[in-house]
Amino acid sequence: MSDWASALSWGNDESELVTELQAGSETAFDWLVNHYHAPVYNLILGMLGDTADSADAAQEVFLKAFKGIRSFRQGSSLKTWLYRIAIREALNHRRWFKRHNQKNVSIDAEPAEGCAPIEIEDLSASPFEQLAAHEIQVAVQGALQQVPDVFRSAVILRDIEGLSYEEVAEVLECSVGTVKSRILRGRRSLKEILQPLLAEKSLENKAAERDTQTSETHWHRAEEVRQAAAIAGGTNSPHQVGLQLAYVRVSTPETAESMTRPQTAREEQP
Repeated sequence: MSDWASALSWGNDESELVTELQAGSETAFDWLVNHYHAPVYNLILGMLGDTADSADAAQEVFLKAFKGIRSFRQGSSLKTWLYRIAIREALNHRRWFKRHNQKNVSIDAEPAEGCAPIEIEDLSASPFEQLAAHEIQVAVQGALQQVPDVFRSAVILRDIEGLSYEEVAEVLECSVGTVKSRILRGRRSLKEILQPLLAEKSLENKAAERDTQTSETHWHRAEEVRQAAAIAGGTNSPHQVGLQLAYVRVSTPETAESMTRPQTAREEQP
């Protein structure tokens, strides 16, 4: 049976896949990468918040998996094993970035007294992203970056990746009780960060709704003027009709006396 024919059963029989991986099968490793690359990348993206860095870190995860597969214990879960490597790689990357960030200098910076100012990368959402349909995802991703690493990893594994408490505990190498505590504190921290953003978004939506209602009111009034113009014979423009209607509204109503006065004057003429 060919390797690709055997690959059909690897999704259901992980032990056979592990055996092939430990034997050095390139086909098995290709299957592993194709099957787990997306979840590993998304996990790291949630930790780092940068697509380029996450892609590099995900590649490093599979290189380490390829080198360390012979030490993998049969009976364990490949997914949790890969996730454990991914979490460590993401944390290592963040620590490296913090140490070397101060050495990053913009190539566009103008030297001042022999020293170029340090340029810190702006990870905030652009105005276009804020107007896009995924602006809530951007806000959540930004808020996640403010949650401490130890809590963020637990929240991502549980709430985004959908792992059970037991699987999260296996990935993070801690007890289920510790996992639940970290998730609770991570969710609480995330809620505190997002509440002002969501409140601001709610106010913006209400303001936009009021603007829409005002625009609709203006449109209905213009439509009434247009209909009045059509009823009057269609010879006057809506603007002219509007002026006429305004004139009628501000004119003094005729009294009975003023209406009869011209007639009386005519009667008195010889």
